[in-house]
Amino acid sequence: MAKWLNKEPVEVPTDFSSNLHPLVTKILFAKGLASEKQLREFITPDYQTDCLDPFLFVQMEKAVERIRQARDQQEKVIIFGDYDADGITSSAILKETLTELGVEAEVYIPDKRTEGYGLNSLAIELFKLSGVKLIITVDCGITSIAETEKARECGIDVIITDHHHVPEQVPSALAIINPHQKNCGYPFEDLAGVGVAFKVVQAIFQKLMPEKIGQTKWMLDLVSIGTIADCVPLIGENRLFVKYGLIVLSKTRRIGLSEMFTVGRIVIDEAAIPDTKKVSFYVAPRINAAGRINHANLAYNLIIEKDILRARDFALELEANNTERQKITNEVVSQIRQLVETSDQNKKLIFAVGEHFPIGVVGLVAGKIAQQYNKPTAVFQKGLEVSKGSFRSIPQINIIESIGQCSQFLIKFGGHSQAAGVSVQNDQLENFQKALEEIIEKQLVGIKLEAEIVIDGQVLPAEINLELIADLEKLKPFGIGNEEPILLIKNLIIKEKRLLGNEKKHVKFFLSSTEQENRIFEAISFSGAEKFEGLKEGDQVEVLCNLQKDDWNGNSKIQLNVVDMHIA
Repeated sequence: MAKWLNKEPVEVPTDFSSNLHPLVTKILFAKGLASEKQLREFITPDYQTDCLDPFLFVQMEKAVERIRQARDQQEKVIIFGDYDADGITSSAILKETLTELGVEAEVYIPDKRTEGYGLNSLAIELFKLSGVKLIITVDCGITSIAETEKARECGIDVIITDHHHVPEQVPSALAIINPHQKNCGYPFEDLAGVGVAFKVVQAIFQKLMPEKIGQTKWMLDLVSIGTIADCVPLIGENRLFVKYGLIVLSKTRRIGLSEMFTVGRIVIDEAAIPDTKKVSFYVAPRINAAGRINHANLAYNLIIEKDILRARDFALELEANNTERQKITNEVVSQIRQLVETSDQNKKLIFAVGEHFPIGVVGLVAGKIAQQYNKPTAVFQKGLEVSKGSFRSIPQINIIESIGQCSQFLIKFGGHSQAAGVSVQNDQLENFQKALEEIIEKQLVGIKLEAEIVIDGQVLPAEINLELIADLEKLKPFGIGNEEPILLIKNLIIKEKRLLGNEKKHVKFFLSSTEQENRIFEAISFSGAEKFEGLKEGDQVEVLCNLQKDDWNGNSKIQLNVVDMHIA
């Protein structure tokens, strides 16, 4: 059972006016937005004025000048991407930009199973043979020291654009654009890979094609998808990109995306501007499925396709990949759950290794296991000589820093505070596991590993109306760093309980207030039937929920999206 935590109380000055519901104003004050100007900028960010200058990156000028040289000298350029949604969207927007500039550029996305993440020597050899003079990485490259040196020896310049953890030693690239790099000059650190690529795009248009700079807005559909998919905080520029990007996505000009929506039965159009959940649960997983099951080129080709028939074929194939991805993920999750249940429950790190764990889903599986057991989790595919694994963490552990403390056992590693990937020789795997377990055990001494739910505020049943929900929706887009407010409602009684769905996994409650018996609230918990099987009609309960508006057949009603519930 999750532990419920109240946020520190926030006092709003009596003379403060925000034209918002007092509860919403308190939520904003708790975020540190304590002036009318800050609130206005958060609620209604302005794309024209709030976008930061891309040339704040101190090496951006050098990168753009090298790209200009590639155009002027008609050099061949490779955009070296990554196989997830962040890397695929990054590749697409940079390719569009270089094509518009008149640069001969090709996108190269490595095969996750045979090449792994980031630059590799074999690919560089191929680039040399085909006359490539410049490589621009997107969403990767910051740990590719040897590969960058090899490119230099082959007469190929490298520009690295990345957003991952910066190691102590960085590649000797012509330019590095990474907001985490010391003295990079850029004031916002939390950009996704596609956000960094978009800053390069903005710089290219600003410097070399200023008359066409308006075109960059139409790339925000991909910027928003990549940003949401990579789970970076939706604050600052990320919030700006996603807020406007979701609007662009609702009217996207990309035939491939439209076909993906049609085939996947995803309702996204100008009448149904998507929220971040729709992108997270339906759009991003389909794009990711290509690289997990076959090759990411399928998703990339779908995104850039301009012929509707070819786009439909790509979308159908991608849909099949996604279905297969779901099946495989569920199978591996089930296997690892069995391993966890029969292992030492006192261990703070879950470390699962299997020869038959498909490399394409190890990250997904690690995420699901970490979430269920609230422990940092590693899932490895064991190869003949080398094992490759993905980590997912919990808020108490910065996993990339912990891994960095045992880097002597690794071939390579990279990632973020909450997600990372590593490659390790099989004869070093046990040593690495033991070293990492010791580090994490020390970090978690005295800490009880239990799920926690932070409550943003309490609301009385009589206060719940569509006007309050309209003000809460002004806080969108929701995501990491700007989570959807979780509200506590007390003194509710379960009048009726129904199981929903073909497998009866979902549950719907009809709740009345002890103060307003004639008023009934509909509350739903997706996949919550097992969790709440002990609750029955007549129970008086306290509910943690998100307040949402449910539009159906032209009518609007209030729905409680249940986060947790227990008997009062």
